[in-house]
Amino acid sequence: MMKITVQSSKTIKPIYDDDGNNAPSPQQPEAVLLTVFDKATFDQRISAMNFFHPPSPSTAALESGLARILTACRVWAGRLGVDPTTGNRAILLNDAGARLVEATADVSLSSMMPTEPTPELQSLHPSRHGVEELLLVQATRFTCGSFVVGYTLHHLVADGQAMATTMVALGQAIRGVPVDPVPVIDRALPVFAPRNPPRVEFEHRDAEFKLPHHQTEKVYSSKVISDDEVVVHRVRFSRQSISKLKSMASSSSTSRRPSYTTLQCVVAYLWRCITKARRFAGHQITTTMRVAVNGRTRLHDPPIPQEYIGNAVLWARPTATMAELADMPLGHVVELVSRAVARMDDRYFRSFIDLASSGAVEEEGLTPTADATKMVLSPDVEVYSLLGFQFHEIDFGTGAPFFHMRGYVAEEGLVFVVPSFSGDGSIYAYVNFFRRDMEMFKRCCYSVIAAADARL
Repeated sequence: MMKITVQSSKTIKPIYDDDGNNAPSPQQPEAVLLTVFDKATFDQRISAMNFFHPPSPSTAALESGLARILTACRVWAGRLGVDPTTGNRAILLNDAGARLVEATADVSLSSMMPTEPTPELQSLHPSRHGVEELLLVQATRFTCGSFVVGYTLHHLVADGQAMATTMVALGQAIRGVPVDPVPVIDRALPVFAPRNPPRVEFEHRDAEFKLPHHQTEKVYSSKVISDDEVVVHRVRFSRQSISKLKSMASSSSTSRRPSYTTLQCVVAYLWRCITKARRFAGHQITTTMRVAVNGRTRLHDPPIPQEYIGNAVLWARPTATMAELADMPLGHVVELVSRAVARMDDRYFRSFIDLASSGAVEEEGLTPTADATKMVLSPDVEVYSLLGFQFHEIDFGTGAPFFHMRGYVAEEGLVFVVPSFSGDGSIYAYVNFFRRDMEMFKRCCYSVIAAADARL
């Protein structure tokens, strides 16, 4: 058993020069309103961990580096509250500070090196509960000299890419080098403004929003019960197994010129295996896979900067019946995913901005479909890809992390796809599933993967 001992826990605040050169402008607002993307995402805190080789940075370097980032990105030193002018939720720029925790482990990292998130590993990152800070960072030093940097942040302030951007900047600040690129924190960028006149070209109710007293939630009480333990299984897709899936998809595709990405093939395959493992009796039950799509790559004129600290994600929603997923060739499933993702273009994102800015959400009492209280997604699946994130640029003084892992969340049906740090072309998928269904999932999933890898 690993014992984690907290050595210190303190509030770190921005540091402004005595001459006031880097102090906030008197014209800067005291509160920053949430954007339409912020308000459409999950109202919760999220956690992740990066694992590093020794030596660990000093306490002084951690404190000064975090203070530098808070000075440049004041949103992380603020608190969620209400804008006194509009009465809407906002980030209060009060410089209340972020939390820095330093801890030690009584074992070497190699003796307990995890491969999958578990409840026990939550001691390696700050708690997500009962805290006010929007950013909390924990450095845990192991007896071998290796260290883990775990962090917890509020999702209303940042999405996954913004979280990675923040960690890259924090590493640069800790090392004492210029922060480059400089994070963008302006929530009044032109890209977030509705068009004039607005053009709501797509149906966003039942997509990003749901009606009050929503009556169309898919509930199947005979199977969807939450009294079982949610466990996380890591599936490795080697370069060979990825090639096999792409070949299967292309040979059975309905498209005349199929060209599918690694992510599309992998998540389509996982969607089918997850659905089979759930063993629903009704083959006409529909299942939807929500695939997070980053607006930074979709919005073009004007765009969202890649280094923007905020939310810019909407979800593609391919849908099929249980029977279709079980019977149709893999290429058909991949085509469903490909078309749904392609639909999430500049027009779709701007249509969402126009609706969300029109007042219709408030007038109709619409609420986000991104519901942090929903812990059982079955019969649906939700997918997040971290494949393009700049993990290799996160450096706290000893180079890039050799491993990254999100914090444990007991949410059934959640899938995270992350790159391998080995450089061999493989990727990993972390699948949250009820323990009772996990063996069936493994049998389905590894039927193709094992065959592809056996040819090596």
